[in-house]
Amino acid sequence: MPDESSSRPALRGRTAVIAGVLGFIVLLYVFRVGTGFHGRLRVFYYSYFSDIVIPFYMYFVMFLGERRVRLLRNWRVKALLVFGVASLAEVLQAFGVPLFGRTFDPLDFAMFAVGTLLAVLADRLVLERFFPDRPPGRDGHPA
Repeated sequence: MPDESSSRPALRGRTAVIAGVLGFIVLLYVFRVGTGFHGRLRVFYYSYFSDIVIPFYMYFVMFLGERRVRLLRNWRVKALLVFGVASLAEVLQAFGVPLFGRTFDPLDFAMFAVGTLLAVLADRLVLERFFPDRPPGRDGHPA
């Protein structure tokens, strides 16, 4: 078992990343960025912004759990879980169950995919460079 003290700086870094992502998302909502948009951009923002941002954030919440939950070490698993949960919520809305919203919109599925894809790209292209000490078991690395 790895020394817990050696992983603390990495864990703090992960926590800082998640806090930064959440903080940025909260600021976008608090400062009501969409009020400055007009026309189609305003409609798009109010209709789909959350459908992109929430899966993005959900992915990175799972990023924190990689150290303890081996299954979450694979980006594909995280992506499938995020897209699956978001899609399940949308399907439930179609049947009148208000989970994470009230209105069924088939385009939400595409926005969930965009948010999930953006999270995967951020993970694979950016964060892997900042956190090379991520736990083993990722994409063919020895477990």
